[in-house]
Amino acid sequence: MLLFSVLYWQFRLWATQQAALDGDVVRELAVQFLARAQKQTATVPLMIAHRLMGPTLLLTGDIVEGQAHLDRAIPLYDPAEHRHLAAHFGQDVGVAILFFKSLALWLLGHPETALTETDRALKIARETGDAATLMYALTFVPWIRIQCGNYATADAQVDEAIALADEKDIVLWKGFAMMNQGQIRYLTARATDAVEKMTSALAVLRSTGATSSFAQVMWMPLWLLCLTKAYADLGRFEDSKRSIDEALTVMESTKDSWCEAEVNRLAGEIALLSLEPDLAKAEMYFERALAIARRQQAKSWELRAAMSMARLWRDQGKRQLARDLLAPVYGWFTEGFDTLDLKQSKALLDELAQ
Repeated sequence: MLLFSVLYWQFRLWATQQAALDGDVVRELAVQFLARAQKQTATVPLMIAHRLMGPTLLLTGDIVEGQAHLDRAIPLYDPAEHRHLAAHFGQDVGVAILFFKSLALWLLGHPETALTETDRALKIARETGDAATLMYALTFVPWIRIQCGNYATADAQVDEAIALADEKDIVLWKGFAMMNQGQIRYLTARATDAVEKMTSALAVLRSTGATSSFAQVMWMPLWLLCLTKAYADLGRFEDSKRSIDEALTVMESTKDSWCEAEVNRLAGEIALLSLEPDLAKAEMYFERALAIARRQQAKSWELRAAMSMARLWRDQGKRQLARDLLAPVYGWFTEGFDTLDLKQSKALLDELAQ
């Protein structure tokens, strides 16, 4: 019982620091946790330790090593034996492990496998009968669906999340679900609805006072960048500039480096959408996005950055240069050819070949 108490409170300390995303402190806590767990013969401490190390490394930019820890955690998880841990750790441990594994897989360029793991996570969440675990899954799992372009399924999951949040009167989770809803609205060409949903969601989240909650810190830069693009599409360039400045500030202050490549890519896209497009600034952001994605081995972010740069070069008449950049990135992939990014990449390559 003493060991479990220590385990639990060290987990709470890790979660608090993770919400602040002080990268050095979070890593040190996770290392200490793992060292303590490795001295035990029990399965649970080791499983929890790998569950902490995985997201810690992933969210601070070491995606490959983060996935390795999550892969070590999964064989230690037994749904029947470990289901009771949800009461102590906020949600079912296995569901959390599987979500972060799916995130790592998607980032590293394995979208089909990532989708399989999200389905598995949601299935386990439903089987637990635990509302908090199901809310957790319905908040995080749709994000992978959104990235793969499966908007209808993601939208249905988000609707379910909102209904459950209303039923349980959990305002914070409803705010997260509304942000996902806003992203889907934007990506399905409904910019006005997207702005309304996302600004309402931000108001809901801020009303809770939980401005430094882990989930908000994790997703906020991407949420703000999506809102930025929606503002730009509507010609609201002052709002767009304010939103992108906030996104970059949040990412910088929180060290939320897992999405740094995508934030820079989207900043480049915004530079092209302004009243006076800044081609040099856009190219600088795209170059930065490519460099970060390559360093992190984040192939999905690299593919998007390569597409953005290829389109810019195409429009400047540099078609061969654009194809030479994009072709090897697309050629690296071995799965997920029905997902949106890969379809768009193939269409762009075909266009550049003409």
